[in-house]
Amino acid sequence: MKYIAFFKPFGVLSTFTDSEGRPTISDYVPVPGVYAAGRLDLRSEGLLLLTDDGGLIHKLTHPKYEHPKTYLAQVEGTVTESAVKQLEKGVVISGYKTKPAKAELIPAPYLPPRPEPVRDYHPTTWLKIVLREGKKHQVRKMTAAVAFPTLRLVRVAIGPLTLGELRSGEWRYLSAKEVNDLESLGE
Repeated sequence: MKYIAFFKPFGVLSTFTDSEGRPTISDYVPVPGVYAAGRLDLRSEGLLLLTDDGGLIHKLTHPKYEHPKTYLAQVEGTVTESAVKQLEKGVVISGYKTKPAKAELIPAPYLPPRPEPVRDYHPTTWLKIVLREGKKHQVRKMTAAVAFPTLRLVRVAIGPLTLGELRSGEWRYLSAKEVNDLESLGE
């Protein structure tokens, strides 16, 4: 079995092919037969787990398992404590109330510059958000629902697996311990 941590750059699709010729995972990871366990949208960056272990993909992506996924979100404006509390309680997005999340204000993290810089004509705030569900564009919709649109979004962890020292566009094989830790999630 193959298990790979990949730091997906901004502007790269979470697939291996694209009929429109946009950048994909295959432009960075030359390992055949692996698939992404989950996705990040084109404008999001960060940790993707690539594997040929279908059982682990199912375990990490099926909603019933509720594994934590950690994101750093740079949002427009100066976030209030009441907005953080709303995110933690759950907010209504697309007619659905999100499950409670962990949310906290954090200092600006060290992240590599993005090829398309975040507009800087308004103040911004960084949040750390931990979700146990994964609706499409959920973090972006949640921060917008509390009046703080997401400008930059980086997934930094899936359960116990973190980006570690990876830089944007880099990948590495997981250690046996990391694989075991992922397989042990929820047991």
